[in-house]
Amino acid sequence: MRLQAVRSATLTSMYKDLATSGGQGGKGLSSRSVEYINAILRKALNDAVNADQLIPSNPCKTAKRPRREVKTVGTIWSAPELRTFLRLAESHRLFAFYRLSAYSGARRGELLFLRWSDVDWKTPAIRIRGTAGMVGGQRTEGTPKSGRERTVSLDPDTMAILREHRGRQKAEREIAGGAWVDGDYVFTTGLGKPVPPDTVTNLIAVLIRQFNEPAIPGTRRTPRQELPRPTKPLPPARLHDLRHVHATMLLTAGVPVHVVAERLGHADPAITLRVYAHVIRKHADGVAATFAAAVDGTAPPVTAAPEEDDDEGSALVAC
Repeated sequence: MRLQAVRSATLTSMYKDLATSGGQGGKGLSSRSVEYINAILRKALNDAVNADQLIPSNPCKTAKRPRREVKTVGTIWSAPELRTFLRLAESHRLFAFYRLSAYSGARRGELLFLRWSDVDWKTPAIRIRGTAGMVGGQRTEGTPKSGRERTVSLDPDTMAILREHRGRQKAEREIAGGAWVDGDYVFTTGLGKPVPPDTVTNLIAVLIRQFNEPAIPGTRRTPRQELPRPTKPLPPARLHDLRHVHATMLLTAGVPVHVVAERLGHADPAITLRVYAHVIRKHADGVAATFAAAVDGTAPPVTAAPEEDDDEGSALVAC
């Protein structure tokens, strides 16, 4: 088949065949393997569009891939444990990445794609326009997992940390001089290149290990005596767990599922319901008593907020 004849429907059919019988012995490939194949194709076809101009658009962008199996979330950090970790990361040059990850719920690739032009200092918020990853040792960029852009509101303290991060980045740029690679990325190396995904993934494990393990005499490690130690070690966590902490705390606080789903970039609130079913069930345990108390007059009923006049516009509630 000629390259110009490849359509999104062609790739959709191929992905379906791979998922059902594309492996050894006629067995289907996992959704992760199909995603990897798609990433390679997307990179190659992007080159065909941008560099070689062999085709007008990339059919990978609209091709439908098999959905990954949705897994529920296990044990995650509590609020005090999250605060402990963020204090651990505070002295690192990539502290703003972990703060933004925890306080926005954005995915790793979405934050590594983030440009300064995507930061809205007035709202305040960030615009999630794409995602970045590594395929075959090369950086790739594409559309968000849901296939659409979104805006995520942020709190003033997180915006202040982003400002400090930007100031530090400008200082690094002055030091680097002509060696600086200008790409407008929010999270970069000391020479302006985008931070590799493995860097932020591995660092979280390093920080947790340094906190949990005492310093060894004669080594260069310095005990973090200024940090209040918890009664037990900080539990292991992955970078993606910061996203789970964000979602769980919002749901526990009573934020509607569809609002959380939009914030996380889930294509369908049903995904949020499946992933965080245990959190929602726990939150629902007292619903019957709450209703009875409201009807019987033993507690003040919960009333909806008054609607804003259309001419004045509605207030955007940051969550």
